[in-house]
Amino acid sequence: MTLYQWFIFFLVLQIVHYLGTWKLYQKAGRKSWEAAIPIYNAIVLMKIINRPWWYTFLLFIPIVNLIMFPVIWVETLRSFGKNSQIDTILGVVSLGLYIYYVNYTQDVTHIKDRSLHPKNTTADFISSILFAIVVATTVHTYVMQPFVIPTSSLEKSLLVGDFLFVSKFHYGARTPTTAVGLPMVHDSIPIVRTKSYLSWPQLPSFRFPGMEKIEKNDIVVFNWPIDTVYKFRDNSGRRVDKPLDKKSNYVKRCLGTPGDSLQIKNGDVYVNGKLLPLHDRQKLQYSYTVETNGSNFNQEYLINELQITDPFGQIAQNQYYFKALTDENVQRLRNNPIVKNVVKNIENIGDLTIFPHTKPDWSTDNFGPIYIPQAGKTVALNKETLPFYKMIITDYEKNDLVVSGDEIRINGNVVKEYTFKMDYYWMMGDNRHNSEDSRYWGYVPADHIVGKPVFIWMSLDQNIPWSKALDKIRWNRLFTTVGGNGNPVSYFHYFVILLAGWFIFDFYRKRKKKNTDS
Repeated sequence: MTLYQWFIFFLVLQIVHYLGTWKLYQKAGRKSWEAAIPIYNAIVLMKIINRPWWYTFLLFIPIVNLIMFPVIWVETLRSFGKNSQIDTILGVVSLGLYIYYVNYTQDVTHIKDRSLHPKNTTADFISSILFAIVVATTVHTYVMQPFVIPTSSLEKSLLVGDFLFVSKFHYGARTPTTAVGLPMVHDSIPIVRTKSYLSWPQLPSFRFPGMEKIEKNDIVVFNWPIDTVYKFRDNSGRRVDKPLDKKSNYVKRCLGTPGDSLQIKNGDVYVNGKLLPLHDRQKLQYSYTVETNGSNFNQEYLINELQITDPFGQIAQNQYYFKALTDENVQRLRNNPIVKNVVKNIENIGDLTIFPHTKPDWSTDNFGPIYIPQAGKTVALNKETLPFYKMIITDYEKNDLVVSGDEIRINGNVVKEYTFKMDYYWMMGDNRHNSEDSRYWGYVPADHIVGKPVFIWMSLDQNIPWSKALDKIRWNRLFTTVGGNGNPVSYFHYFVILLAGWFIFDFYRKRKKKNTDS
């Protein structure tokens, strides 16, 4: 739906609300016209049903409002004495239209100071659950979202099995585009693996001002731009467009910001002609071929001492292939007496799976230079440059593109240049030979940015079985920050002290209250 269509829809809702409640407003001692003024009518209604005025904000938060509307319908009915179970059922099942019946046919009296405490334990439980869902969904959408690291693309900085809190406010929280879906669930319902949302209607989205901008070497969570096929469908290749906020969440490191020129030479990243410095905690990994004197490696040495987490194996009698090694591990292997040679595997053969899929001499390790688009900047458009920007023009910035020979038409007009509407970013993993990143699918639009990982609250080693639960937990990573300099520092002991302090305080508070009551 367009912004204009949503505006019309909003006005229709106001008319529906007015026609169904104006008499009830009068019976509550208000003026009938107050039911007709958008937003103001909701604030007045909160006073009528004896709820705080800020509940009005909750009515405009997608997903949250799906919970709040039935609550408001039921609360409105109860504020006029309609407390029976059948009244509640009719109010919810009729999508609030039962209020019309009460408004026009029933001689009801407004209960001004009615008790808001549920009259039975079931109602109290439901009320508590609904309130908890509303609060959690609001926090999840606009403040902090949990995220788990599924792959090793940022291994050594973020490990597979790290559970993160991702800040939405650092780069600015983004309002959802999906209007109808399950709260606190991404694109699929766990276990049953079915869609958790309705693709229609879609809301226009905007981003709140952020605390900071994305800088080079920042670790960023974003929606995977080319995720347009529902992941639990078959492999037919059929395109199923997913809403922006329901595309899969990826986490990578930003290496190129809007306006940069980026190039990869023999595995090293250059930005604007200069070698990009590494972050203090960043440890790059590349694949290597290791030649031995014929002796075999001890697997416990490789896994436990060198902490190698990516695949490795013997490919010949005296040769091993390692998918990912850090510089530190490479040096330790070179010092191993059974090792004769260690060779970094630099890809020099061209690969058309590399973005923009038209450069036969580009590879994962030798790539570019490539321009990172910036909002408001204009580039020349021709058959040579179009592959770089085609998805931007069509998928990300929603233009109609037609190419006929050397002629390029955008929205029906012949063009030779294009001006970008959004900023774009270049995201890559530290695990350079085991990361599906921008080298394969291109730019990340600004509106796909989800947030900034700030905190690891739990970390589980995927190679240790649950039967050894205490060993499975990486205790040194609990409650550590993702950013910052130097080695990560765990704040877990501070958390334990605070938690113990709270339990002690709560125990004496309840004890004091019990003594006072007696």
